[in-house]
Amino acid sequence: MNIALIAHDKKKDHLVSFTTAYKDILSKHHLFATGTTGLRIINEAGLDVHRFQSGPYGGDQEIGALVANNKMDIVIFFRDPLTSQPHEPDISALIRLCDVYSVPLATNLGTAEILIKGLERGDLAWRTIVNGRSGETNGADQA
Repeated sequence: MNIALIAHDKKKDHLVSFTTAYKDILSKHHLFATGTTGLRIINEAGLDVHRFQSGPYGGDQEIGALVANNKMDIVIFFRDPLTSQPHEPDISALIRLCDVYSVPLATNLGTAEILIKGLERGDLAWRTIVNGRSGETNGADQA
């Protein structure tokens, strides 16, 4: 499965802790992240992550394009709802795309944990069946 990992500045520590805690599950999938978040996950959790641009520089849109092309299976986006973001329209568009294409989206730790546990149980296998994908290779061009 292709999993996007995104976090606003004040939530990056939480996402790094989450990816470290669920490293065994996440390491079996193709991970994608926006700039700094991806770098921190690589360095601190030791996971292999394809990095896009930072969110304000188009990373949210790059992930949104994969969602729109049915090439992203899960989006975990630890948002900071208490801090204004300069690229809020991009964030809203990404969330809207997840709804349009029925891509599971977690915006907080509680929902992310439920998604990861479901992924581990095989509850999200319908994504590969519906999209006709199996044996994917890692990389943005194959995402």
